[in-house]
Amino acid sequence: MLLYKAPLFGQQKDFVKNAGITSPVHKANTGKILFSSKPVSVPDLKGAEFLGAYELTNKSDLFMTFFMGNSMTNYLHHLAPEIDHDTLLRYGNYQASFYVDNQLIYQTNLLPGAPQPWLQDTVTVMSKPLISDKSSWWSQSMWNRFMMNGGDSVLTDGQHLLKMELRPYINISGLKTGDIIASGQLNMQVHRKVYIDIAKIDLNPVKPYPGLRVSKEHFNVNKIKELIGNVNEGVYKHITSIVVIKNGKLLIEEYFNGSARDSLHDPRSVGKSFASTMIGIAIGDGYLKNEDQTLKEFYELRPLHDYSVEKENASIKDLLTMSSAFDGDDDDGNSPGNEENMYVTPDWVKFTLSLPTIETAKSKWHYFTAGVIVLGDILNKQVPGGLESYADNKLFKPLSITNYKWAYTPQHVPNTAGSIQMNALDFAKYGQLYKNQGKWNGKQIIPKEWIRKTFTKHKLITGRTGEYYGYLFWNKKYKVAGNEHETFYCAGNGGNKIYVFKDQPLVIVVTATAYGASYAHPQVDKMMENYILPAVVNDYAPARHDAGSRP
Repeated sequence: MLLYKAPLFGQQKDFVKNAGITSPVHKANTGKILFSSKPVSVPDLKGAEFLGAYELTNKSDLFMTFFMGNSMTNYLHHLAPEIDHDTLLRYGNYQASFYVDNQLIYQTNLLPGAPQPWLQDTVTVMSKPLISDKSSWWSQSMWNRFMMNGGDSVLTDGQHLLKMELRPYINISGLKTGDIIASGQLNMQVHRKVYIDIAKIDLNPVKPYPGLRVSKEHFNVNKIKELIGNVNEGVYKHITSIVVIKNGKLLIEEYFNGSARDSLHDPRSVGKSFASTMIGIAIGDGYLKNEDQTLKEFYELRPLHDYSVEKENASIKDLLTMSSAFDGDDDDGNSPGNEENMYVTPDWVKFTLSLPTIETAKSKWHYFTAGVIVLGDILNKQVPGGLESYADNKLFKPLSITNYKWAYTPQHVPNTAGSIQMNALDFAKYGQLYKNQGKWNGKQIIPKEWIRKTFTKHKLITGRTGEYYGYLFWNKKYKVAGNEHETFYCAGNGGNKIYVFKDQPLVIVVTATAYGASYAHPQVDKMMENYILPAVVNDYAPARHDAGSRP
């Protein structure tokens, strides 16, 4: 990719009218980034809110206010005057550079789409959280990526100088960046290393739950206490629950950040796996023939936009394995089938079925939320009483799951793309059902053959090594003390997981609300490898009183 450097300060005419520079504070600080420990009200700027030094901890709240001489749209226009307005904002945004002790550590291009277009057109001063333990904004994604790409290792305890620069960039035929539009620095006293006294940490008392008896097996209590301490100290952020079932019994049950046993968690795309479950049950009951049925058996596609034979021949299996010919990829902001384009339409199924197809899409895995919406619609039409009633009778009632909430499509069909809400123990029972090969209380709920097909490595996940995709379940291996432990699992935005381990008698649930945060899934991986698995796998958890059963 070519890298260009272009000056911004020529005599070019502005493209759109901006808000101007109206306050004395803005006039005095144009071109600067200033930092504060609390949110700043831009209309009421006084200047006294801003910091020269700051103490950085794992629970820090740090806000930035950047004062620009123009709006972002105009900066982008100066970079590429031949490009129209909409294209500028589709392919351009802020580039942030982070320096620690005068060394460039990380440079990141903020994905187009945020801030909103009208803000890009008009705003010349903006105040947003850079670090916050309580919220999740586009501005924080810059900091999170910086921390994951070198910042975490260089911001050791002690004194450091943080410097930040903002530039405009546009990336169409190559990356083109402009001059600095705002920069600032802050002296930081870093206190991120935590000291956990496990003697002061108590485990949550585990009690029986409908369908789950309490386990008396040994586990490494100290490891779990260390994990609890790290969550409480903000090392692992926005975790709401951790549940471990071993040999079908409840071993560990911990709650954080205001959640409790009866709290309903929104695990986002974890709900996709429930679509796979219901497809399997419907096939077992004869309401669907098999997963090789194609869309032409359920829809008249010729009248829709972008008709193709490939679309007609797309199968249920293609949608289950995220490998259909539809031009839809949630990891590509410019993909016509990106889920964000779907949500603003009045009919999500029609949106999906009207997408174009591309020959190469069917040959590889691509994350396609809209396809799972179609699966839910097929189910809703084929099963008696509709999907909501059918799932309640065939899945939730047999598991004694009574307190749950679906999200819905605009047509009030259960949203199989995600966000079905349950408490952590009910999610754990769902995982244990798969561990039981589809059986619960002696009754076969999900056909055993469907479990086998679901837990098959159908597609290599694009961009990952040794990770695969089943039927709306993910697959990977965790390495602990040189040993690998394979799991199929549900995953959702924010760091939500339901793990079903292949070589261990374990089902593990983690719920979290780190929605949109780049650290959300990596931090759960660290929790699994450094604490949870070492605590509960017999090879690493010796049965001793000092590191054994719950005292």
